[in-house]
Amino acid sequence: MEIWLNPACSKCRTAVSELDAAGVDYTVRRYLEDPPSAAELAEVVARLGLEPWDLARDKEAAEAGIDLPRRPAQREAWLAALAAHPRALQRPIITAADGTTVVGRDPASLAAVLAAED
Repeated sequence: MEIWLNPACSKCRTAVSELDAAGVDYTVRRYLEDPPSAAELAEVVARLGLEPWDLARDKEAAEAGIDLPRRPAQREAWLAALAAHPRALQRPIITAADGTTVVGRDPASLAAVLAAED
């Protein structure tokens, strides 16, 4: 299991606590220090069944100057922009060994990814 997190984020800290309580092994990726590439982001959005703009935090995207139309034709531009400005990503992003991926901001998402590890 891998978790992309920002240690300053309370949702990330909660997710780590839940993973620890469940006793699962995981790898931490501090995505602000080790930003994902556009290709990695493309894989994540595909596993999530989302579009890149669905992973954007609106306030942080605006602060980063990401002002792109939310259309399929802009998909690659969104991926590149989020790779260049990882602070704009929703967090934490957790991927289980079987590829199950969630944005672990709520108990149901955390439960889903933990169930995938069983």
